[in-house]
Amino acid sequence: MSDPHYPLLYQINTRVLLTELSESLNKKATLDDIPDAEIDRLAGMGYEWIWMLSVWQTGEAAKAVSRSNPGWLEEFQHTLPDLKMEDIEGSGFAITNYEVHASVGGSAALTRFRERLRARGLKLMLDFVPNHMALDHPWLQDHPEYFVSGSEEDLAKAPKNFVKVKSKGQDIIKAYGRDPYFEGWPDTLQLDYSNPACQEAMLHELLRISGQCDGVRCDMAMLLLPDVFQRTWGRRPQDFWPVATQQVKEKHPGFIFMAEVYWDLEWTLQQQGFDYTYDKKLYDRLKEGHGKPVREHFLAAPDYQNHSARFMENHDEPRAAATFLTEQSKAAAVITYFCPGLRFFHQGQLEGRRKRISPHLVRAPKEHVDQALFTFYTRLLEVLKEETFRDGNWQLLETVPVSDGNRGFENYLSFLWVGNGKPGFLVIVNYSSSQSQCFLKVPLPELIRRQCTLKDLFSDVVYERDGTELITNGLYLDEPGWRYYAFELELP
Repeated sequence: MSDPHYPLLYQINTRVLLTELSESLNKKATLDDIPDAEIDRLAGMGYEWIWMLSVWQTGEAAKAVSRSNPGWLEEFQHTLPDLKMEDIEGSGFAITNYEVHASVGGSAALTRFRERLRARGLKLMLDFVPNHMALDHPWLQDHPEYFVSGSEEDLAKAPKNFVKVKSKGQDIIKAYGRDPYFEGWPDTLQLDYSNPACQEAMLHELLRISGQCDGVRCDMAMLLLPDVFQRTWGRRPQDFWPVATQQVKEKHPGFIFMAEVYWDLEWTLQQQGFDYTYDKKLYDRLKEGHGKPVREHFLAAPDYQNHSARFMENHDEPRAAATFLTEQSKAAAVITYFCPGLRFFHQGQLEGRRKRISPHLVRAPKEHVDQALFTFYTRLLEVLKEETFRDGNWQLLETVPVSDGNRGFENYLSFLWVGNGKPGFLVIVNYSSSQSQCFLKVPLPELIRRQCTLKDLFSDVVYERDGTELITNGLYLDEPGWRYYAFELELP
């Protein structure tokens, strides 16, 4: 199987999905119970990748922390007003073993599920959590040196970053997993990448995972970078990612690495072997709601753009329907999914779900489907099936003022896509709440002295324009706030 240049990924909360299936089937559901019809539906929507969140073994220690942490319980209660303790199974990122959890069917069920995906041209992505392990991971007993140690002084000064645990019958102090800007995650222990034996053990785990899927999403991947690790822990490790990505890809050609990454370290990780890196900066700029900084974002080098993972929401971010006003949300989605890179969709996003589901929970609240938003996303996914948007050439177009002092041109984003033997496609968005004007020059020489038809793929809008005019003066735009188009250009 080979992906298009710009594939689509769909993230599923495995535990939530199986809880809902269990309710409908009146039995404990596993991956084997996911209907073929559901996999057919996902394939039919145009996705190439299915990311199954939280399939790995978790333990009792993390569950106990999740069920007793006051701040987390408040969040869970907000999500599920009828919260029950059995809804809280502990974070899917507090892993005790990279074996498939028995509650989702074990390794055999995952193998069968992957085969069913493959039969429909879909690839499987799973989690790799490199920074930390669960409090009760076996390594705490067998290899406590794999975890960052602390002193009594550390524990006294930073009790939210260190914890006293038992190892081989002895009390020892270890660090919670964390990043340098926040308090520790109290259901995890920090791995010590300055210890070469720890790195070797984690590489072994990654190689083991890579035999069970086609790609991994690496949680907080930048925390392993030597500069970041040294800033956090005062000790400098050797690089992990260049070695790890190379060895996995040598063993499994075509294997994909996607990094959760922030702090302007995206390019660094792309250079260290990651195929895609989270584009949180685009997401943040879209949330701000101003066209100019969004446009400036696309001035980055094409190679960086091509390896960015674009999203409107994921399990860490608030729901898009609760973050963006409806019309802004649609305009933001057109920008997000019609630029180059990996197009990343999240379970519940298309239906307009408004409540984020913590990875500690195994149940989601019942929410009504936003039918208008679902219709919009259904159409968007149909449009994205056009081969040019998947394997064509992308270009950010220049917008020109219509008159001195008119700044409306700064609100527009426009992309040109060419390929597949067609004249081209124009994606246009007025990314502002205001009526705005501009001229948009279309750099396609084949339009000269020819009449051109512009057919919007999102509506029944059709324009006839002189091709020479489109090249020289440009397409005149005077559109209300948040208006978007995806025009197919047709020549007689």
